[in-house]
Amino acid sequence: MKKHVAFFIPNLHSDAEKVVINLLKGMVGKDVYLDLVVATKKGGYVNQVPKQVRIISLESRGAFKAILPLSQYLREHQPDTLISHMSYTNAIAVLAKLLAQEKTRLVLVEDNTLFAQKSKSLQRKFFSILMKLLYRYADAIVGVSYATARDLESRLGLRTGKVKTIYNPVVDSRLIFQANESFNHPWFQKGTPPVFLAMGRLTQQKDFATLIKAFSILRSNKVARLMIIGEGELRGELEHLIEKLGIAQDVAISGFVKNPYVYMKNANAFVMSSRWEGLGNVLIEAMACGCPVISTDCPYGPREILAAGKYGILVPVEDVFTLSYAMSKVLETPIRTELLIRRANYFSVRRSVSKYLAISNV
Repeated sequence: MKKHVAFFIPNLHSDAEKVVINLLKGMVGKDVYLDLVVATKKGGYVNQVPKQVRIISLESRGAFKAILPLSQYLREHQPDTLISHMSYTNAIAVLAKLLAQEKTRLVLVEDNTLFAQKSKSLQRKFFSILMKLLYRYADAIVGVSYATARDLESRLGLRTGKVKTIYNPVVDSRLIFQANESFNHPWFQKGTPPVFLAMGRLTQQKDFATLIKAFSILRSNKVARLMIIGEGELRGELEHLIEKLGIAQDVAISGFVKNPYVYMKNANAFVMSSRWEGLGNVLIEAMACGCPVISTDCPYGPREILAAGKYGILVPVEDVFTLSYAMSKVLETPIRTELLIRRANYFSVRRSVSKYLAISNV
């Protein structure tokens, strides 16, 4: 008899939701019924959900307003397993299951633990307490990196080994296919200056301000360009910084692009300047495209992905000068493409899917 597996996420906007779509794509054809339950059916990734997956929108505007509709879904559809991603969503999933009083197996996935953040707000402190109270009701907890898993155990007072590590499903044949599509952007033509690429939401977490400052120092000595793929609340602030530094002609913030992998394939290097990450999917994607990478040594994923610097350059968080030096260095001595691709394939969709099916008792 087919098992019924449901995923619960708030919407289809960000990289965390993209991870779920990759899992769904990998599970199609694995003899399971699949539901994708969303608080609101919005976001740039809506059209990427496989047709075989039933999308159920709870139509709840506020996050915690999804508790009642989700508990009703659990009572009516009774999935064998519910896999929830992201801290706030996970809390909702626990409360909904307690309210529904169903036997659905609950798996909570931490994509980007709150404990890596520097904020000491009352909201974060309250949510930390809430997590300690609620997460013990989960049947399984997953961290997307080994360090994230250990940190969760420490912060939540759980025994060592309680939180399992399952790396995100990043690399598949579709990514490679898209990376090799035809590309005619004027910045990436033969004979043009080298291009540094970065990608992510324009937020404090991604710290693109440090990257822009580092590029400005590099640009005073070398002809180069910087492209940032992403959108977010700090766009205006970052654009002002670019103008202030006098590098507007060599820096582009492109917003959302449909196929970022072809940019990665053609860029000279990819830079991740984050203050914290759960894993750092974009690093893996860039490596899968054969693009040399630089990353901050932030908590918690990059050090694991790059094997402590074996597959890319690690620099301290918020260190403008060291990052600028690393950007210069990577142009002179890039890591061999075949090594990058081999390492990226460790984070395959196939490997991740098999582990999620196992933890779901499928």
